Amino acid sequence: MDLVQALVLAVVQGFTEFLPISSSGHLVLVPVLLGWTDQGLPFDVAVHLGTLAAVVFYFRHELWPMTRDALGTLRGRARSADSDLAWWVVLGTVPAVVCGALFGDQVATLARSPLVIATTTAAFGVLLWVADARGARTRDERHIGWREAFIVGLAQAVALIPGTSRSGITITAALFLGLNRQAAARFSFLLSIPVILAATCYELLQLAQDPQPADWPALAVGAAGAGIVAYLTIRGFIALLGRMGMAPFAVYRLLLAAVLFWIYL
Repeated sequence: MDLVQALVLAVVQGFTEFLPISSSGHLVLVPVLLGWTDQGLPFDVAVHLGTLAAVVFYFRHELWPMTRDALGTLRGRARSADSDLAWWVVLGTVPAVVCGALFGDQVATLARSPLVIATTTAAFGVLLWVADARGARTRDERHIGWREAFIVGLAQAVALIPGTSRSGITITAALFLGLNRQAAARFSFLLSIPVILAATCYELLQLAQDPQPADWPALAVGAAGAGIVAYLTIRGFIALLGRMGMAPFAVYRLLLAAVLFWIYL
């Protein structure tokens, strides 16, 4: 893999990982349009590490009190808004981890189907649009309970289906539950931390069982590029949400799905 290819794929991954526009749809489309072969598992690990570092760095001021207070409740200390949010993130992660362990092989088969990706990209784009238009948008992520967290977690498990978009479906669920746009995005991104970490650990385990040659310059470009772009994307997305809403992303998803159908039908 040359460094230009590594940089392009890193930018695509970093930009689409946290936007509700389906990263899998783009990662199918870009190599087809440019005539590139699969980037390989080591590169997937690198870009996932980059996006994980980005979201952890963005929420660094929230993660410490959340972790501290959650551990404090295990020692008998009183609950706080930070401890509750931490435990709701843990609870919301469980469905995706369980479903990933049970249905990972079937999902890998679906991931090979561009038509599945096109269909889910369009369908969940429409659902995102409806949720944004009809959601009450009256609460933030610190004013939800375990039921809401678990429902968003169930939605996150649906994102195992390629083309759904993990951020898209979790933001959709949070909007339907009455969270405002920025809160829905923040809770979605916090939920991404353990999921991306679990996915990266799984990929590292696969890599340990089947070692592949490492192109270290390409891996470094991939990790750094994905991390920088992901961080800037998270900042910009949350800042702009109040003004533009989800409609532009829903329209973009429909256009992306149309392109995929046009290429593969």
